[in-house]
Amino acid sequence: MRVFLTGATGFIGFAIARELPDAGRQVLGLTRSEAGARALTEAGAEVHRGDIEDPESLRAGVAGCDGVIHTAFDHDFTKFVENCDKDRRAIEALGAALEGSARPLVITSTTAIGTPAPGQPAVENHFDPENPNPRIASELAGRALSGRGVNVSVTRLSQIHDTRRQGLVTKVIELARNKDVSAYVGGGENCWSATHVSDAARLFRLALEKQEAGARYHATAESAIAFRIIAEAVGRSLGVPVRSIPADDATDHFGWLSAFAGRDMSASSKLTQERLGWRPTGPGLIEDIENLPQGAA
Repeated sequence: MRVFLTGATGFIGFAIARELPDAGRQVLGLTRSEAGARALTEAGAEVHRGDIEDPESLRAGVAGCDGVIHTAFDHDFTKFVENCDKDRRAIEALGAALEGSARPLVITSTTAIGTPAPGQPAVENHFDPENPNPRIASELAGRALSGRGVNVSVTRLSQIHDTRRQGLVTKVIELARNKDVSAYVGGGENCWSATHVSDAARLFRLALEKQEAGARYHATAESAIAFRIIAEAVGRSLGVPVRSIPADDATDHFGWLSAFAGRDMSASSKLTQERLGWRPTGPGLIEDIENLPQGAA
C-alpha cells in the first residue's frame, strides 16, 4: 500500500512517516522544502514537492497512491479561523482527487469537536455541525465528501507529546518560562487529554488500514489530566513558582491561550480502542514534561 502523507515533515506527520514503513507501507511525503525532502528521504519515504494550498500538487500526490493521510495544518492560533478554512480547502481538494474510488482518506481534527456539553469528556460518536469551534470546518468538509461516496474517516487529536513538543502544553511551557511563573485558572480542575506521538502515529496507521467510512477516532491515551497538575509539572521542570490566577485575569496572563487554559478538554477513546484494538503504550504527558531536554527547562 502506497500512502500519500501531507504534513509529512511535521511533528505528528514525521512520526507517521516512520510508522508506516515499519508496517510494510510505502510513503509519499508532501514537503515544500529541501530540508524536508532530505529528512523524508533519510526516513525511507519518497518525496512529493508541493503545498496544501496548491490543489494541483495535492491531486498529483493522490494520483499514484492507494490511500491518503492528511495531517498538514498551520498551527498559528492567532489565525485559527483562517487556518481552519485553509484546511477545509485542502480536504476538499484531496477528496475530489479520490472521488469515484474506494481509496481511504484519513483527515485530522480535534477531540474538542466531540464534546457533547461543557465539562463532559469528548466522545467519538458525538458530532454537532453547529459546533462553534472553527475546526468543525475540517469535519464538515469530510462529511460532505462522505456524502459523495469518498471513504473518509477522522482522527481527532488530544495534546500530542514527547519531550520536545506537547501540543498546546508547549505554549504553556513557553509562557511560564517567559513570565517566570507557571499558572492555572482558579482551582485548575479543568482537565486536558493527551497522547504520546508514537501512539498517535500508530492510530493513524490503524485508521487507514481499517478503511471504515465515516468513522471517528480519538487519539487519547490519558483522558483527564487536571490543568493544575500540568502547571505543577511545568513549574518543577522550569524551576519557577506555581500559582492560581482568577478567571478575570486569565486573558491578561495567558493571552490567546486563555481560550483554552480554563477550559475542560477531557476526552474518551473507549470506542477507538474497541474498534481498532489500539492500546497506547507511550510515556504520559507529565512524564514527558518532567523529562524535557536539558537546556529546554
